Amino acid sequence: MIQMELSGLGFDPRNMSPIVLLKDSEERNFLPIWIGMFEAGAIAMELQEFKSPRPMTHDLIVDIVGKLQAKIEKIIISEVKEDTFYAVLEIRPKDGKEVIKIDSRPSDAIAIAVRVNAPIFVAENVMLNAKMVNSEKDKEETAKFQEFLNNVKPEDFEKYFKQQ
Repeated sequence: MIQMELSGLGFDPRNMSPIVLLKDSEERNFLPIWIGMFEAGAIAMELQEFKSPRPMTHDLIVDIVGKLQAKIEKIIISEVKEDTFYAVLEIRPKDGKEVIKIDSRPSDAIAIAVRVNAPIFVAENVMLNAKMVNSEKDKEETAKFQEFLNNVKPEDFEKYFKQQ
């Protein structure tokens, strides 16, 4: 497994679908994962330290795990099949015994991870099979995406939350 960090959020310029971007510690390889608008908003809100007046679903999950005195140890982007990513939440119960693994969409797992500062890992087979961006090979693409990431704000997702 390879530990990654959340680099930021963006939009696929072709279809304006939200993307979460993970990067390795050396910032040489980036893994874009296309996600839903609501999950993008949930991640953006946490990154910008914006608190909803009522708990969002990801906040509720974190609260439940905390009330059970368990700990979200890490998330793992575990596989990719036909351009669909899969993830696992690893939760340690209060007795400290066997870790509980819960299937998750990567976007939900990342939204939870940013709330509890849990590390994000990507399985090596995902790194090999996913559509990676190598910053050295794709300098122009990386620069454009980084510029977008530097300018995205939670308000960019506002219209999607007003629909709820």
